[in-house]
Amino acid sequence: MRIAVLEDEPAQMSLLVDMLEHRLLIVEEPVSCVPFSSGEALREALRTESFDLLVLDWNVSDLNGVELLGWLRKQRESTVPVVMLSSRHSERDVASALGTGADDYVVKPFRPLELAARIQRLLKSRHLAAASALEHFGTWVFDRISSTVRIGAVGAEPARRVVLSDSEFRMALSLFRNLGRPVSRAHLLECVGREGETPSRALDSQIYRLRIKLRLNVAHGLQLHTVYGHGYRLEASSNGIEHTVGGPV
Repeated sequence: MRIAVLEDEPAQMSLLVDMLEHRLLIVEEPVSCVPFSSGEALREALRTESFDLLVLDWNVSDLNGVELLGWLRKQRESTVPVVMLSSRHSERDVASALGTGADDYVVKPFRPLELAARIQRLLKSRHLAAASALEHFGTWVFDRISSTVRIGAVGAEPARRVVLSDSEFRMALSLFRNLGRPVSRAHLLECVGREGETPSRALDSQIYRLRIKLRLNVAHGLQLHTVYGHGYRLEASSNGIEHTVGGPV
């Protein structure tokens, strides 16, 4: 779970990072925070990076949280969950942030347990996924216990079950969970425990193997694209696929 935090007060940043990394009940994966003290710095990072959640302080210098949020929703057309933090508490301010695209609004000084509960609510689908062994994406069924993916029959091709390495499985699951959204190289490396590593040809080779193993091609309704300067994007090329949790394989 990769979270970007925008906060220009060091003490508040320290409190936020500690809360997010140690109090969120995300069973499947550790929480990693990337801190930003400037809205412009975060905007620049969002051009090439991807996150599972943004926590934005409204009152930062240069580009404030609401301005950044407006850019994110309109220019980047991003649907990543956003929690707005602010000392502003008027009804008009709350409505403005929510109208701009915030998923929740928390007034400072925030209460850590309440903020954690609100964030977990936003990440409910992920949290529920972590409680179940199976995740369904159309005819692709991910089994986290065995690190296998079952691919349904298409035309004359029979169904089959593919065994992946742990890193391949985590990387593939991240791409499917972000269907239609770019996932940065750094994000993919982080989800397999290689955070801080410089992206290399090894990552490209791993993505290539996943494309072949999981039949990510037009014939099966999915395509895996390279996004120049960013990472990769998995897209439905015909009928859309749905993401559901649990159920029979």
